[in-house]
Amino acid sequence: MKNKEIVELADKDLTQELKDKRVFLNKLKLNHKVSDIENPMIIRSTRRTIARIKTELTNRKTSTAK
Repeated sequence: MKNKEIVELADKDLTQELKDKRVFLNKLKLNHKVSDIENPMIIRSTRRTIARIKTELTNRKTSTAK
């Protein structure tokens, strides 16, 4: 998910997407521990997407507080 797509989502959608990505990341990590996954770079991209979503949520909270 790109930054442009994240900015266009509503707050409610972002929080839901964050929850979904966290669950997905936990499943990926578990599968990677049990047996090697085909593309371990998915873990990195998922972590970065989570960080982008959290950053956007923080930016929105600080901009509404001012």
